[in-house]
Order: sequence, then C-alpha cells, then structure tokens
Amino acid sequence: MNKTFASIGITGTGAMGRGIAQIAAQAGCRVYLFDSKHGAAELARTHIHQQWQRLADKGRIEPTQVGAWLDRLIPVVSLRELAACELVIEAIVERLDAKQELFLELEALLPPQAVLASNTSSLSITAVAAPLRHPERVAGFHFFNPVPLMKVVEVVAGLRTAPDVCPRLVALARAMGHTPVLAQDTPGFIVNHAGRGYGTEALRIVGEGVADFATVDRILRDQAGFRLGPFELMDLTGLDVSHPAMESIYHQYYEEPRFRPSAIAAQRLAGGLLGRKTGEGFYRYVDGVAQVAPEPPVPDAGTPPPVWVSPRAARRAELYQLLKNLGASIETGTAPSAGALTLVAPLGFDVTTVAVVERLDPARTVGIDMLIDDAATRRRVLATNPATREDMARAAHALFARDGKAVSVIRDSGGFVTQRVVATIVNIAADICQQRICSPKDLETAVTLGLGYPLGPLAMGDRWGPTNILEVLFNLQTVYGDARYRPSPWLRRRGAIGLSLTHEEP
Repeated sequence: MNKTFASIGITGTGAMGRGIAQIAAQAGCRVYLFDSKHGAAELARTHIHQQWQRLADKGRIEPTQVGAWLDRLIPVVSLRELAACELVIEAIVERLDAKQELFLELEALLPPQAVLASNTSSLSITAVAAPLRHPERVAGFHFFNPVPLMKVVEVVAGLRTAPDVCPRLVALARAMGHTPVLAQDTPGFIVNHAGRGYGTEALRIVGEGVADFATVDRILRDQAGFRLGPFELMDLTGLDVSHPAMESIYHQYYEEPRFRPSAIAAQRLAGGLLGRKTGEGFYRYVDGVAQVAPEPPVPDAGTPPPVWVSPRAARRAELYQLLKNLGASIETGTAPSAGALTLVAPLGFDVTTVAVVERLDPARTVGIDMLIDDAATRRRVLATNPATREDMARAAHALFARDGKAVSVIRDSGGFVTQRVVATIVNIAADICQQRICSPKDLETAVTLGLGYPLGPLAMGDRWGPTNILEVLFNLQTVYGDARYRPSPWLRRRGAIGLSLTHEEP
C-alpha cells in the first residue's frame, strides 16, 4: 500500500482522469472515481480494466495482478463519497470557474489535512485556490497524455500552498513510477512554457514565405534531430489544443513577443482543419497517413563552378573540408573570381545583407547553415537571396547533394530554419531559469520527457555553442527589429561559460 496517500479521489474520468487513476491504483492507492456525467466513472473503470487485461495478455503483467489492481478502483456517484480521501485530484474541464466551484464543494466535505490537487495545464494554481478558506491545501499535479506513458509530472506550488504539500505529491509521483519536477506557479509551468518556441517560430518562418510546412518539418527532423516536425506535432495534438495554448500563454504574459501566436494557426482552427482528428490540418490524411509532396529532385547542373567561401563563414574550416570531400574546386583568393559560386554561412543574418556588407555579387551568392556540425546532420540547408541566379542555385544544390545527403533550398530570411527555432527554444528556456520558475535540472528533465526533444534546451545550447546562439539572437534582433529575439539576461550571462548544470547558480 502506498504510504503517501492511501486513498485518492479522481474527479473527471476522461482520458487524463483515467490515466491518473490507472497509475495510482498500480502504486497501491485505493482510488475513488467520480464524474458528473452519469455512468462515466463505471465506464472509466471498464476502460482501465481493458488496458490491464491487454498487458496481461501480452505477458507484461501477471493475470492475478489485474484483479488486485481492479479491486482498488471504486466508482462513486456522489462527491460525498470522496469525503474520506486523503487526496483528490481534479481532471475536469479547463475552466477556472468550474475548478473553483468543485474545490469549494470538496473543501466542505474533506478533512482539513486532505490535499486538493489540480491537473490543470494552463490555469494559475493560486487563482484556483483563491476562493477557498484553506488555499494552503491546494497544489498543481500536472500529468501529460497518455499518462501511463508520459513519465513526467509537474508539481506546482501556488502562493499559499503549505510547505509540506508538494513534497508529498513528489513522493506520490515517484511511487507511481513517474518523474516529478517542481515548478513555480507561472503561465504554462515548465513544459508548456518551454515548448512555445518550437511551433510559434516555425509558424513565423512559414508566414514569411521562407519555406513550406513539409520543408520546415524535414529540416528540423533531419538537421536538428527532433522526432516530429512542428507541423506534424501540431497535427498530432490538434490545433484545437495547441493554438488556444499559444494564445493563453501569450495573453497571460501580457503579450510577451516571444510567445506571439500566428494567424496561420488561427485561420486553420476557424476552418476546422485541426489535424489528424479531422483528416486535415497542415497536412491532409488518408487512412491516417499524411499526404506529403515529394522533395524536389537534385538538379542536373552540369560541371559545377569553382567555389569561394567567405572569410566570415561560421565553421569555415569545416566547410572547406566538406567542400574538399565533395570534390569541389575551391578558390582561396581574397575575392571570388568572376564565375565562382560564392558561399556565405551567417548566424542570424540574411544572405542578402551578408552579400551587401561583404561586397559580394548577390547573383552568385548562396548561404549554407553551419550552426550544427555537418557530420551530425542528415540534411544540409541552403538559402538563396532574391538576386541569386538560377544556375548558381542549381549548382549549389547539386554540389552539396553529391554524397547522397538530403538538401533543402529555402528563401532568404534572417537566420536559417534551425538557427531560428533552436535559438528561440534556448532563449525561452534561459528566461525560465532567469525567472527561477524551476531549476535548470528540472527544466532539462521536463522538456526531454514532456516534449521529446533530442536534448534539453540548455544542453542544446551547450552542444551548438552558447555564443553562437547569442550571435543568432543578436543578429535576428538587428534584422527584424523585434523584441521576440531579445536575448535573456541569463543566457547573456552564461554565454561565455556555458549553460551546463555544473554552473547552476545557488
């Protein structure tokens, strides 16, 4: 029997409530299921039973275990039947008034030492607890869907939460087999806050006409290592979930530019193009499979021109070695010859600006993204500027595809796709540390488990260079004149020493 909370009430038996009830019963708790909809609690118990039975049929648990766990699930028809519970977790509709009303009812029924926990993903725990006579008993206990598989849970203290409440919830989360992370009561807590950079910046990139949805997804999967591209991810979660979350955090932070939503997502939501659940979102789905146009073929560019590399190119030595490996004819003079393909590799700046500042012929200038070591990627990304000649663009594409690695060619903008998205992710994460919403360690844990990123955002910054990330942000600020690229003070302070957890401040 779980010693932290022996008896737990779950109010709301949808997907989240069922998942929490399942792992609570597995942890040894006696779980009381309540839902205001008639028959929903019984149906939830049946659903959980079926889940356990499937595990038994696959040999993953003993058949006798199913009966033992099932005995701990008790559907009830009245809130009064939760009166003996030591903890009640609400998983009802995401409305502040509904949660406040429920907790007021529960406060009148439960003993003073009982804890009230909200599974809210976006509402303030302080606000949820505000009408209660004893707000100190309320905390956030935010799980992710599907609960049994998503192993992170955010434990959130409101301004009035008693000091002993969160440690007890942390112990319960561990008993459930989950990894708890501690968060301050701020909009989006950790995961939904840290996740703002991925989708919102990708939407801005598409909105500027830099690349289409599929190209952005390919780049961030193949170059940066994300499991799903941002548009694949939004189609999976549904725009009816992801866009309101963008709007909520944006408004709760009083229109902070870093979190600005996109009209592209709003229009699709209004049109009912929600993603997989409606058969069409950013992609159209046939039998659950996204219909994606094939990539443009590698052009036949004939004999390639010689290549000259800007002396200011990022990773210039590595770029030279790459060109050598690809069999390029490399020019090493102080300026390119009249027929040379001119390569620039800026961090944050657009190719056009670099060509003008360095007095290069824009018609022969192409950019390449070298933020990430080429050996660590499965795709190279080139950018043309408005004046780039077609033959030069084709020659660059053909050259960099010689070894069979995929190549994407995008339109000119400040920063490449990966640069912009990664820098935004790292910057938002640094600001979370600056605000002391959580520890850097919990931030990394929450993001890797809750969002499935290839690295935590601080580890991302360290892997690809804090000073490089800062350079991208400073230059994007110059190009766009937009405060959304304003570097966090925490990132600026750490830029010279790295973001790793060994440097964590007291």
